[in-house]
Amino acid sequence: MTSGVVKRAFKYRFHPTPAQAAELVRTFGCVRKVYNLALAVRAEAWSRHRERIGYNATSAMLTAWKRTGELAYLNEVSSVPLQQTLRHLQAAFTNFFAGRARHPRFKSKRRSRASAEYTASAFRYRDGRLTLAKMDRPLDIVWSRPLPEGVAPSTVTVSRDRAGRWFVSLVCEDTGVRPLPVTDTAVGVDMGLDRLVTLSTGEQIPNPRHERRDRARLARAQRELTRKTRGSANRRRAALKVARVHARIADRRRDFLHKLTTRLVRENQTIAVEDLTVRNMVRNRRLARGVSDAAWREARSMLEYKAAWYGREVVVVDRFLPSSRLCSACGALRDEMPLDVRVWRCGCGAVHDRDVNAARNILAAGLAVSACGAGVRPQRESSRAGRSAVKQETLRRERRESPCLRGGGSQPVNLTVLP
Repeated sequence: MTSGVVKRAFKYRFHPTPAQAAELVRTFGCVRKVYNLALAVRAEAWSRHRERIGYNATSAMLTAWKRTGELAYLNEVSSVPLQQTLRHLQAAFTNFFAGRARHPRFKSKRRSRASAEYTASAFRYRDGRLTLAKMDRPLDIVWSRPLPEGVAPSTVTVSRDRAGRWFVSLVCEDTGVRPLPVTDTAVGVDMGLDRLVTLSTGEQIPNPRHERRDRARLARAQRELTRKTRGSANRRRAALKVARVHARIADRRRDFLHKLTTRLVRENQTIAVEDLTVRNMVRNRRLARGVSDAAWREARSMLEYKAAWYGREVVVVDRFLPSSRLCSACGALRDEMPLDVRVWRCGCGAVHDRDVNAARNILAAGLAVSACGAGVRPQRESSRAGRSAVKQETLRRERRESPCLRGGGSQPVNLTVLP
């Protein structure tokens, strides 16, 4: 960010009064109702006549709905969150028709996120006090960190999670975010389950396994939930206990990932990561729980937006790069590498830790992509060298020196697995 001005969302907890909570719950319900009504109209028009109804048409429909006796209660809440949910629906359809997302789905009272978005015309922010439309008192916000000086929020989003906690998110322009000094350091990052992150420097960060640490507590809360009668007040209280355990796990995981990604961005100019297909990995019933707890996709998202803020570069390496089977010293490629092999010896004499070697190969591929835009997808077996495209440039100089690569790299390589 050369300008040093980015839009950031500052999220805080707050404790509403009973009147404020009732008003917000009504607003959440009206937002969900308007979204579902507009979605039904747009879906029906498309299925019958292939007609696309835009935001302006649904906004006019909202005015008509408010005049009916059945939906007159929509006038009891602020109109701004209702208009905003129509804009969100328009954005969802835009992404759907562009192929970036699937078709929008109806919002559920129990499963969907309860939230409402207010623009500047529907709230007042003065001297650190935020008052929403239809409310006569400011929200009791726990200011865990200050907002940037001299700025006012442009958008406010109020939400309540399944654990019953209330949050307010204020979008502001943060002029304090500036690029960090340029360095010449680069790091490759290999993500795993036993070791959450292994760096090309050899540093290994163990997986905290937040879900496993609270698994007994979660199982106990879930057993109590299954014993309660559906629709009863006891079941709602038991479901709240389960949600609180899940919230504790998610909060601790997010806090750990924020600290880890911030450190990586501050210390390195270029960060190379592997493009992991988490969606496919969670289909493996043996690994799904651990992969979900590791939150690799969330860590990558944090790295990407923080790098954009502070003038760093994140290079994503193709998932088909054989990073574990490739010798980072000489470039020899092993045919197979079972998961139980953690340390192995190459024919050139180099002894590799599986994860550290993968991180070094990811770094080499990332630097090649950053420098010349070379691909990192491995070549077909019929190719002369059978290596990733990025390794061709890296190993030209080593071909004449390493005995593993003499003869154009087509000779068999002796690889010894250490016990």
